[in-house]
Amino acid sequence: MVRYVYAFTEGGRDMADLLGGKGANLAEMTRMGLPVPPGFTVTTEACRAFLATGTEPGGLVREISDHLTVLEQAAGRRLGQSDDPLLLSVRSGARFSMPGMMETILDIGLNDESVLGLAKSSGSERFAWDSYRRLIQMFGSTVMGVDSALFENVMARLKDARGAADDLGLDASDLAELVEAYKELIRQETGEYFPQSPAEQLRRAVLAVFGSWNGERARVYRRREHIPDDLGTAVNVQTMVFGNLGPDSGSGVAFTRDPATGRPGLYGDYLSNAQGEDVVAGIRNTVPLTELEHLDPTSYAQLREHMRTLEAHYRDLCDIEFTIERGRLWMLQTRVGKRTAEAAFTIAAELADEGLITSDEALARVSGDGLARLMFPRFDTSAVGDALAHGLPASPGAAAGAAVFDSAEAVRRAAAGEKVVLVRQETTPDDLPGMIAAQAVLTSRGGKTSHAAVVARGMGKVCVCGAEEINVDAQGRRFTVGDSTVEEGTVISVDGSEGAVYPGAVPLVASAVMRYFETGEQGERSARLVDAVSRAMHHADAVRRLGIRANADTPEDAARARRFGAEGVGLCRTEHMFLGDRRQLVEAMILARTDAERERALDALLPLQRQDFVGILEAMDGLPVTIRLLDPPLHEFLPDRTELAVRLAAAEAHGTPPSAHDAELLDAVNRMHEENPMLGLRGVRLGLVAPGLVAMQVRAIAEAVVERKRAGGDPRAEIMVPLIDTVEELRLVREEVERVLAEVSRATGVPVECPVGTMIELPRAALTAGRIAEEAEFFSFGTNDLTQTTWGFSRDDVEAAFFSAYLDKGIFKVSPFETIDRDGVGRLVEIAVAEGRAARPELKIGVCGEHGGDPDSVHFFHGAGLDYVSCSPFRVPVARLEAGRAALPKTETSDSR
Repeated sequence: MVRYVYAFTEGGRDMADLLGGKGANLAEMTRMGLPVPPGFTVTTEACRAFLATGTEPGGLVREISDHLTVLEQAAGRRLGQSDDPLLLSVRSGARFSMPGMMETILDIGLNDESVLGLAKSSGSERFAWDSYRRLIQMFGSTVMGVDSALFENVMARLKDARGAADDLGLDASDLAELVEAYKELIRQETGEYFPQSPAEQLRRAVLAVFGSWNGERARVYRRREHIPDDLGTAVNVQTMVFGNLGPDSGSGVAFTRDPATGRPGLYGDYLSNAQGEDVVAGIRNTVPLTELEHLDPTSYAQLREHMRTLEAHYRDLCDIEFTIERGRLWMLQTRVGKRTAEAAFTIAAELADEGLITSDEALARVSGDGLARLMFPRFDTSAVGDALAHGLPASPGAAAGAAVFDSAEAVRRAAAGEKVVLVRQETTPDDLPGMIAAQAVLTSRGGKTSHAAVVARGMGKVCVCGAEEINVDAQGRRFTVGDSTVEEGTVISVDGSEGAVYPGAVPLVASAVMRYFETGEQGERSARLVDAVSRAMHHADAVRRLGIRANADTPEDAARARRFGAEGVGLCRTEHMFLGDRRQLVEAMILARTDAERERALDALLPLQRQDFVGILEAMDGLPVTIRLLDPPLHEFLPDRTELAVRLAAAEAHGTPPSAHDAELLDAVNRMHEENPMLGLRGVRLGLVAPGLVAMQVRAIAEAVVERKRAGGDPRAEIMVPLIDTVEELRLVREEVERVLAEVSRATGVPVECPVGTMIELPRAALTAGRIAEEAEFFSFGTNDLTQTTWGFSRDDVEAAFFSAYLDKGIFKVSPFETIDRDGVGRLVEIAVAEGRAARPELKIGVCGEHGGDPDSVHFFHGAGLDYVSCSPFRVPVARLEAGRAALPKTETSDSR
């Protein structure tokens, strides 16, 4: 028989798949002897069964009832009894943290009778009615579907009538009046009454949390964080403890290290006379956690001890929620905390120094995506005046954009290509689409543990919270700071590292991490971070199996890539060398009517190409440089067909003689026009039908090798033939290549040996790789074209047309151009690797498409047995780091997703 409910005393952190992250950690803290309010967890299996059928699985109601009876017996109170009632919280708890994306209902068990008993047992009428109104508001919106804004409007009208600045300005009679108003609102909106039965409240609350797994904001968050849709959420039912019982009570969120910078110490927020939801919602500004030492020294000392215990036990940054009820500390949650990229690298290095984790574990706890964020530019604040406002640096980085004041506007403008900053008093989970669309988030309320801060850190978004100087007028679509007004659409700059907001777009400078990769310099202010990054990179380089090369078309790109740690050039695109002033020479080659004319054009191109290759080979001296022969259709080097026709027609209309050159060009364009040129005469096909083109390029490569050897260099050029479909194509081109290499060797007396290989970028090539390997000394997967031809769509045409819809519908989890499609394109890669190596065991295999710099794809290529990946120079450090992480043993490591 399937079991659906576990008491906190029965679980542990290793049961997160079944109990969810929150339930597993509550069980772990219970086993450790920490003060956790008793409770039980309804499993993710129960959720999945409910989502599949629309009703709770058989036996679940009985299991919940049995566990509730145990709770009641231990407490000596029954759920919702009329005197001193037992009250419960019902919270979600998925396998991976999804802050604020699913539902929570507090104070289950209160009704018109038990609220009076709670007032009597607590000695506080205000507390009892405040708890009751919270239940009705949460239950009404979460379970009964009433718009939460309607409750807020009722509250706002009452505060205005009483002249209260916040909810603390309302007394017991006000809150009792609010309860009645809330109940009437529910009746009007739903046609039913708020349920008075505690058992019905509990049952419906559990099912509502299950249902929230498929709520819009939860689905959006999962797509953003790549969390699978089929996991489901657990539900944690826990005895209520109260932080809103007066000045000797309160709630807070604590981190064992700063989640923004990684510095050790106590970090967090505390709010007196408040529940935990008040802290994360940012509806009142909190005080720093250190203030608790003065407010309640005993609880502060206990909290510090528990934090030390938890960090040592989890061997990582811990994010802790706690409540103090009349001087008694309760631990409500712990999890491995979300952190910024800077904090991730710093914490990993320092935990390794402290002996809590190994170097392998430290490497597993950082990521290429995080490293890429650390390489982003920062603001050059020396070039601007005073900041417009200051707040808390909740999530570091630098971003500028037009100020917008609601999520829908952020999404609309971002979809139109505009960069935006989402400005709110505080964010709620419903703001998630706008946060994803925005470059940065700015709030006037909330601390480092508010919803905005936690979600922004998790997404790597720039965020400044609690900028109290800012008065946000969401309805008027503006904010004011003193005498200054910022209207919607006005550009502002948000510095998440310093917690500052500037008018206009502030200039950018290279980040400390980028300067380190460029120059090796650390800088005093950033020494801790750069040292942590350096150590992670060194360990990654020590353990990785994959080589890392760069895609570089100029000597400058090649030199930069080498500084960033590239071990060669995996793709040098020769067509990029034909742009600019050289286009005229290409035109002359295309327009040539005789062999002699064509040879003159090619002879003019030869020395230019040779010098290009000399520079790249010099920059990468001693390392391989894979040079791809000309790939795109020749007509791409000619003027636009319509533009030429218009020019000629205009000349005729004005009675001026048409340009003979333009007429000749238009004739060539018409002659070479293709309906789908990317599937036409390009790559190896062009080399086979355009006489002299392959020979010119190979001769330029060979002569560059000779020049470098004569200069004492160690050039290692490799020649790559693009768009191969069949082994016969490669055999014919290889014969031409070898003929030219032999001619240059004889003419110069310098031996020139260049391995000849091919790109695997068509499905047929992947499926006949065994045959092709008979003629190829290496393969390099061109995953951009392989993705296009496998899926049957053109990247340039379809990304804007329907990719967003496919992502929304779940057809794509991520764009196949961003991360390798493992099931389709990846399968072709695996087939080609296996068959190629079977035919030629020493076959060298790499990838040079954009996937070579994507962290997830790097792990796939490692597993597929490739020898190297090649990516843009700026992605080289990311690829190095991820190649190291891919080589680590597959052991359980912390997940701070």
